[in-house]
Amino acid sequence: MRLRNDQLSAQLKRDLAPLYLLSGDEPLQMMEAADQIRQAARQQGFSEREVLDQVSGFDWSALNQAAESLSLFGDRRLLELRLNSAKLGNEGAKALMAYCERPAEDTLLLITLPKLEKSQMKSKWLQSIDQLGVVIQVWPVEGNRLMPWIEQRLRQAGLIPEAGVVQMLMDRVEGNLLAANQEIEKLLLLQGEGVVTQDQLMQAVADSARFDVFGLLDTLMSGQTAKGLRMLSSLKAEGVAAPVVLWALSREIRALAEMANELEKGRNSNQVMAAYRVWDKRKPVVSKALSKGSAKYWRKLLIRCSDIDRMIKGLNSGDPWLALKNVAQGVSGIACL
Repeated sequence: MRLRNDQLSAQLKRDLAPLYLLSGDEPLQMMEAADQIRQAARQQGFSEREVLDQVSGFDWSALNQAAESLSLFGDRRLLELRLNSAKLGNEGAKALMAYCERPAEDTLLLITLPKLEKSQMKSKWLQSIDQLGVVIQVWPVEGNRLMPWIEQRLRQAGLIPEAGVVQMLMDRVEGNLLAANQEIEKLLLLQGEGVVTQDQLMQAVADSARFDVFGLLDTLMSGQTAKGLRMLSSLKAEGVAAPVVLWALSREIRALAEMANELEKGRNSNQVMAAYRVWDKRKPVVSKALSKGSAKYWRKLLIRCSDIDRMIKGLNSGDPWLALKNVAQGVSGIACL
């Protein structure tokens, strides 16, 4: 069955197919579609998850072995096959067709891969997947579709844009949906729900130009503690809202905790980096951060972030900025736990 991306949610509510294939080069929509499938699988009792990454030297027999292996605890299982190319070759095509002939019991297979070409859409292996499960091609949001998309995302976040706001935001992100989503998240943290004026958006953009929260993260993760703490103090002095800094820190720490956990399971660094879509330029920084502590270490830092959130909301006593400094030191590798 072939569906559009916007039809996925309704299909998941009706029934859960044994196999889903997501194809496309737009990262935000690919990520969100995969997350929808994972959530639906969890709700249907697929409590175990196994990931196969097509890295250098990938052996397609791993798919057959994973299909035939029994769940460790007898649970229903989500099996993810992450392909870095839509060109499978004979071995890959045969492996997928063989799986479709005899799909694993109590297993949902999720395949993600780059954009499929026309010739691949007519291939036998894709037809086999089409007959067994759901095929979704994720297309970029471009042209006259981009403005309605941005307005919808704003309203979903509880933000009501005044005239001109959507156009300003669209001009800023230049068609990058991931950047648009991040700008909306930051705007929500800075302004809260409600009407968004052009002046408020301009102020948020000015704040983004004046400080760089993501630069702070890379500085801390690379071990430059003193510089990172100076940047944190600068953010506070410039009036940056504590929730903005906390959001960025906690998101990165959560990813580091998950990646560290995968490494401890025996997966190699390249597999983990590919699975979490770490950009090539950031791989050295992320690798250095992962060398600073175990998954347990990063999870403890994440708990500390939760404590800071309660401080910001007035549910816990304490100075959020002092606590953020403590977490920042932890990210840079200075044990604060």
